[in-house]
Amino acid sequence: MGTASIAPGQFETLGILAQLHPPLTNAACASHARLARLARKRLSSWSLTGIILIMPIRTFELRDSARSKPRLLLLFALMLPALAVEAQVSALGRLEPLHGTLHLTAPVTPESTGGAVLRDLQVDVGDSVEAGQLLAVTETADLMQALVDETRAEQLHQQRQIAAAQAEARAACVQADVVEREAQRRQSLLERKLSSAEEAERARGDSQALKASCEAAQATASATVAGSAVVDARLQRVMAALQRTQVRAPVAGQVIEIHARPGEMIGPLGILALGRVDRMYAIAEVYETDIGQVRVGQTASVSSRALAEPLSGVVERVRPQVRKQDQMGTDPAARKDARIVEVEIRLQDSAPAAALTNLQVEITIGS
Repeated sequence: MGTASIAPGQFETLGILAQLHPPLTNAACASHARLARLARKRLSSWSLTGIILIMPIRTFELRDSARSKPRLLLLFALMLPALAVEAQVSALGRLEPLHGTLHLTAPVTPESTGGAVLRDLQVDVGDSVEAGQLLAVTETADLMQALVDETRAEQLHQQRQIAAAQAEARAACVQADVVEREAQRRQSLLERKLSSAEEAERARGDSQALKASCEAAQATASATVAGSAVVDARLQRVMAALQRTQVRAPVAGQVIEIHARPGEMIGPLGILALGRVDRMYAIAEVYETDIGQVRVGQTASVSSRALAEPLSGVVERVRPQVRKQDQMGTDPAARKDARIVEVEIRLQDSAPAAALTNLQVEITIGS
């Protein structure tokens, strides 16, 4: 509701004031202050336009009466202090934590494309959690843990293969060095006519063959090391997939609602709702025609029968979008398709509102 809206109770107040007894007796004078306060309370959320439209309607029947002048004077006397009050904007709204309610669900994995089933739930409604705390585990965690164990075993096997391949390469290269030195000795003896050319040629062929074997063994060892890198990468992938089966708190807050219990399929609402109730906000739904009167930094009052006393707050942000009204009052004549702009009001004391997320409240901005 905005400053231009006038509730039926406010019409009744004007009717009562217009029908006051003309003589200003001592008793009437004594109650003037009380009536003035009543007028301020009723008119503080009215715009000047609304008052000008009402005045002719309520004073028309008094024009021909000799007693109308004192009544009108008294009525205007009570109205003038209210007109001097700073214009206020009244609206319905709701309470919500900082950034609203977070609905946490399990990440989608290739193993859970058909839907995930909840295995473990570590928290319940009302529990306070810290950022990074484990909240829930899905049923695919067992499968992913098995894949992690399998990959770790493959990694160990690969490491042993690397050690064996490297040992074979070292042995082949040592043997190649020995045969190469033998070929060189045979060549020296051949030059001194102490060995036959056939023996020198055989030694040289053996040296070249073993040298090639050494290079082949080294290549095999390198390939085995590369294969180990692939296994390491696969282990990192399955470990990441295992982590995705665990739902952790993105921020510190309080569990507001549980949507799924162990053994149930996780639905569209996710597993649970989390809120940062240490910083509560009132979200006012201000009519689009009144939003021009709202500014960042304005004070606001938030009230509800569920609150022991009104809460004070400050306008922190005006959301840049016009939308359809969500909060509906009890007035049957109120518009059901009103267009509003949401205004974020940070409460100065969040404790009284911490356990009342989504409570419908009445908000006065500019109080």
